[in-house]
Amino acid sequence: MSVVAETGTVLQATGLVRRFGALLATDHVSLSLRPGEIHALIGPNGAGKSTLIHLLSGTLPADEGTLVLGGVDVTRMNAHQRVAAGLSRSYQITNIFKSFSVRDNLLLAAQAHAGSSFRFWKPRAADARLYDVAHELARQCALDDDVLDRPAGTLPHGEQRKLEFALALAARPRVLLLDEPMAGMGPDETLRLTDLIESMRGQAAMLLVEHDMQAVFRLADRISVLVYGRVIATGTPDEIRANPEVRRAYLGDDDAEHGGVARAREQASC
Repeated sequence: MSVVAETGTVLQATGLVRRFGALLATDHVSLSLRPGEIHALIGPNGAGKSTLIHLLSGTLPADEGTLVLGGVDVTRMNAHQRVAAGLSRSYQITNIFKSFSVRDNLLLAAQAHAGSSFRFWKPRAADARLYDVAHELARQCALDDDVLDRPAGTLPHGEQRKLEFALALAARPRVLLLDEPMAGMGPDETLRLTDLIESMRGQAAMLLVEHDMQAVFRLADRISVLVYGRVIATGTPDEIRANPEVRRAYLGDDDAEHGGVARAREQASC
C-alpha cells in the first residue's frame, strides 16, 4: 500500500511503535516536519526521545508504523539509504574523526556525498571543487580558518559540535535530526550553538531534541511533547506553554508556578 505524507510536510512519521520486550518505548508516535521549520521534541528522561530519533534515522527498525521523507516511503530503508534520500543526523556524543584535521573531516564528508575521487596524497588542485565545498561548510558553521588544520579532537566541545553540523550539512539534507546538541555545554557555548542553529534556519527542516528549554523556546516553530512514548501535545511555543496536560506531565500536579514548564516559560521570556 502506498503511503502519502500530509500536504506541506517534508517528513511524516505515522504510528511508529518500538517495543523492547514488554516495554513500549514508542507508542504509535505520529510527527511531521514542514519544509524549513525547526520542530523541537521535548519530554522527561525516559520518555522515548532517543528511541524515536533512532527510528527516524534508521538505526533501529520500527515494529509498526510508516515514515515518509519527501513523498517517498523510507520505512524499510536502512540508515545509509535514508541519508541518501535526504536525512542527516547529529548525535548526543560528538561523532567526528578526532585524529584527522578539521579540514580533512570536511573534505571526507564532501567527497562522500559528491562521488569524487579525492585522496589525501593527491595535489590540492586536483580536487579544488572539494576544497571549495569544505570551506563553504566551515563558513556556514562558523568554523574559523585558524582551526581548519588542527586535529578535530583538540577543539573545544562547542567547536566539535559545529564541525559535526558541517559534516551533516555536507549531505545537503532535506531533514536534519539534532539529538541533544547542547549536551555537556556551558552557558556561553550553548548560546553560541543556539545562534548557529538559528543561522541555519531554512537550510533544512530540523527536528531538535533538547533539554535546554531556553534554546527550545527560542528556536522552535513548533514543539511536540513526548511522555511515556506518546506525543501528548504538538503546537507553537505559546500553545505548549499554556497546555495543561503538558504542565501536569512535567510538574506532577496542576501548580503552574513551579517546575519544568514554568521554568521554561521564565527562560523563554529572558
